[in-house]
Amino acid sequence: MKFGMRTPSLKKSFKARTTGKLKRQVKSTINPFYGKKGMGWLRDPKKVMYNKVYHKTTFSMWDLFK
Repeated sequence: MKFGMRTPSLKKSFKARTTGKLKRQVKSTINPFYGKKGMGWLRDPKKVMYNKVYHKTTFSMWDLFK
C-alpha cells in the first residue's frame, strides 16, 4: 500500500464532472439498486475494502489547497 499523494487524472476528473443527472436517472430506473448505500459490499467486498484503505492512507492534490 502506498502512502502519499494520489496521481491526478484530468480525463477521470472531467468524466466525473460531466456525467449528467439524466444518465443517473436512467440507470436508477433500470436498476433499483443503482446508487444505493452499501451496495458495493454486496457486489465486490474486496474492492470496497481496498478503496477504503486507499482513500484513508493517501491524499489528493486538491487536499493541499484546502
